[in-house]
Amino acid sequence: MSGKGGLDASLSRRAALRYATSFLDATGIAGAEGDARFLLLGLLGLSPRDLALDGDRPIGCAAAALSDALTRRASGEPVARILGAWEFWGLPFTLVPDTLVPRPDTETVVETALAALPDRRAPLRILDLGTGSGCILVALLSELPNAIGIGLDRSEAALKTARTNARANGMGARMHVVQGHWCDALRGPFDLVVSNPPYIESGIIAGLDREVAEHDPRAALDGGSDGLDAYRAILNAIGQGGLLRPGASAILEIGYDQARSVEAIGVANGLTFAGLSRDLGGRDRVLTFIH
Repeated sequence: MSGKGGLDASLSRRAALRYATSFLDATGIAGAEGDARFLLLGLLGLSPRDLALDGDRPIGCAAAALSDALTRRASGEPVARILGAWEFWGLPFTLVPDTLVPRPDTETVVETALAALPDRRAPLRILDLGTGSGCILVALLSELPNAIGIGLDRSEAALKTARTNARANGMGARMHVVQGHWCDALRGPFDLVVSNPPYIESGIIAGLDREVAEHDPRAALDGGSDGLDAYRAILNAIGQGGLLRPGASAILEIGYDQARSVEAIGVANGLTFAGLSRDLGGRDRVLTFIH
């Protein structure tokens, strides 16, 4: 270690990983070894293979950044926020404070959407409501070579990030963004509507895990007093006609205990409930409606 309390630049990559793991473990961080590895690889721009084959190389000028990252992680800041990037559907995504960290559970939206499409090579028009980092839409476009997509969000910073992510993943020519509140600025028809809207009850956000409550954007979490405000707006707009092509699907992520409530909202707006999908943990995660 250096005399100023940071990491020594001469420390090898392997030794830095051991130190980082021990440091995070001592501060009570669950999954300390995995977090330490993500931070080391991310900050040094390494692959796991690089670490395995060239682990004796000194960390050099990355020492200060790694030391700072460990301090931030020990304070509860998520690894993805520290790195400013995360992976979703095997693709890299840049993050900013206005965007959620893409979570594996949300890949269920992509899986369900792809399963609902009879022809992946069709010239589809897709709408992603509350696009954030653009992860859902970019993932879909990566699987649908002739589709185009529109990502809508209220946040200008999120839309800039979504554009950056689309370009970085080779989808810049097929993904467009619109700033607006849910469906107000849009005209259909679309062949597919997807969304991971805010669905947490306002009153419980402060009591969530600090990685969420202190670091995720509140606008992407807060679903109103009962967590259902966004579903009312989205499903009402779809049910009014014109936004979704007849027979096409709207696929929405939900909270684990919201399936019946959101289904009732959709049916009340004239939509047909077409199925429930569960995530890898077996929890209710995605509902499908047909117009």
